[in-house]
Amino acid sequence: MDDRVQDRDWIAASAVILDPTGLHARPAVKLTKLAKTFAAAVEISADHGVGWINAKSPNAVMKLKAGPGLPLHIRAEGEDAAAAVDALVALVERDFHD
Repeated sequence: MDDRVQDRDWIAASAVILDPTGLHARPAVKLTKLAKTFAAAVEISADHGVGWINAKSPNAVMKLKAGPGLPLHIRAEGEDAAAAVDALVALVERDFHD
């Protein structure tokens, strides 16, 4: 699914959280480890009013408490922003499986 949009310098896309327990500890760690492999600034948000958080912070990602069935919004800014968004969307779409 390629629903990427560019807003100023941010590239953004979304993917639905499939895991019935939501974005819990193990998926949060996988997401942050992958986000840290990119030079771009990477942020995520869920549809429950928390706002954008740093996707490279395991603590912040776990505190997001994004539930199952919610779209996880991902945005990135920087030299490899498109690759970061694509990789994180793919991770969520694979239900955080390697």
